[in-house]
Amino acid sequence: MFYLINFYMMLFMLFMLIMFLYYYNNQIIMYLEFELMNINTMKMEFLILLDWVSILFISVVMMISLMVILYSFEYMYSDINIKRFIMLILMFIMSMFLMIMSPNLISILLGWDGLGLVSYCLVIYYQSSSSFNSGMVTVLSNRLGDILILMSIGLMINYGSWNYMFLNNMNSMIYMMLVLASFTKSAQIPFSSWLPMAMAAPTPVSSLVHSSTLVTAGVYLLIRLNYMLLDNFIINLIMLISLITMFLSGLGANFEFDLKKIIALSTLSQLGLMIFCLSLKMMEVSLFHLLTHAMFKSMLFMCAGVIIHNMMGCQDIRYISMIFYNMPMISIMFNCSVLSLCGIPFMSGFFSKDMILELYMMSMFNKFIFMVLFISMGLTIMYSFRLFMYSFIKIPQLIIYFKYYSFSSYMGMSMYMLFFFSIFMGLMLSWLLFSFKNMIFLTIKFKLMIYLFMIMGMLIGLIFPKLFNKKIIYLYINKLMVFFSMLWFMPMLYSYWIYYLMKFSNNLVKKLEMGWIEYFLGGWIINFLKITFITEFFSKNYYYLMILMMLMIMIFMF
Repeated sequence: MFYLINFYMMLFMLFMLIMFLYYYNNQIIMYLEFELMNINTMKMEFLILLDWVSILFISVVMMISLMVILYSFEYMYSDINIKRFIMLILMFIMSMFLMIMSPNLISILLGWDGLGLVSYCLVIYYQSSSSFNSGMVTVLSNRLGDILILMSIGLMINYGSWNYMFLNNMNSMIYMMLVLASFTKSAQIPFSSWLPMAMAAPTPVSSLVHSSTLVTAGVYLLIRLNYMLLDNFIINLIMLISLITMFLSGLGANFEFDLKKIIALSTLSQLGLMIFCLSLKMMEVSLFHLLTHAMFKSMLFMCAGVIIHNMMGCQDIRYISMIFYNMPMISIMFNCSVLSLCGIPFMSGFFSKDMILELYMMSMFNKFIFMVLFISMGLTIMYSFRLFMYSFIKIPQLIIYFKYYSFSSYMGMSMYMLFFFSIFMGLMLSWLLFSFKNMIFLTIKFKLMIYLFMIMGMLIGLIFPKLFNKKIIYLYINKLMVFFSMLWFMPMLYSYWIYYLMKFSNNLVKKLEMGWIEYFLGGWIINFLKITFITEFFSKNYYYLMILMMLMIMIFMF
């Protein structure tokens, strides 16, 4: 059955790829409209939008999903619930398709809710206490976005339609709600604590969910709404929050020792960069970075899964070493995806990241925002080379038995495919999408500034781990390390806020709903009417009352 699923998915992916080339070449946009019901002047419709953006994104999601399912066959072959796992992933893909193809808030809500629910089921898949806690934080954070979309649906009744793609302008309040809903799904500050916690899920789930589907749903919604972004306050807010997210996640990854959490924080940093692009009204460039990032990030998670599996489940990078000797092919793939993440020239990530920085430097910019953006880029390269230093160069602290995987297997096939795309995807898409938009004029100082920050990040990232070997320095910065690795105690503040908010709502239910209603309806009115006395009288004199009622009926009849 699984082989048939993969075969049909591959056919569908190829079909969508051919459709994308045809639609993009001829600039075709197709709407398919299904009317469900009509209430006065409001039409409740199920709308499907097919243009080059949605078709390209569907083909990329399908390709990564196909590789993840192939990877899961071998990675989770000993799991007794593997069928349920594959079915959950297929439900997740279907929810993502509903989300991508819908220019209507009603039909978006189906996909949006489906993503939140299935992601909860996937995060708690291993059913341990940590995965249950992570799942609850994930689902509660996503529920905030669901509530905001429901409120937007209620307010959009004034427009007579929920098809936001047909509107030229939107009320700032509704737009603000949709922006905040996107922030919850794409884990921007202050909703970012769930993304590192969701790493409790199996590695194939992390590869699919946190590279191209769940976290990019919020970015995709903002891409679709970007043409209506007119309010300067909302533009500045989006820019500020995305910059803070980039900076904090980059700083946190430099003090983190969990391999999967470092990759999760790098995802958070790249999401901040995509949303920063959208605040500059660069929709196509943001989509370009989203697609290239999806390739190398899913590749990175897959390599991390194999490394953790071979290290007997150890995720601490201080104990991971000698990967070059034991897993040469995995180390090549891992390092290529890390270099692509850094934006090293002529890798996949270079084409999108370099274009973003150059287009930003060509616009009117603030010096403070300029410095924060470039420092965040430097922090990305710094934690990537720190990870490289710990995992590949450092002298081993602990010798662990390695289990070697043959690369004629399903895992190898899926990883080879993603390895090819993580190198060449940026080149192919830049030729296709930006063949006529390569007119960039910069002075030599601005052009070399990108490489200056890159080299500084590399050097600090390689020197940084050596400082931790000195115990005196380690003792002094231990508390600072905890502060930075926990995103400035944001998860603690977030859980503290949720705890007191839920406690407040419980008190409201107890005092208002249960207390007052029970006091008036359950106590005062019942005592006033003496219902207990009447019911007791009826129960004792049931037969006499029945005879009396029958006599009265007979009298009235005659």
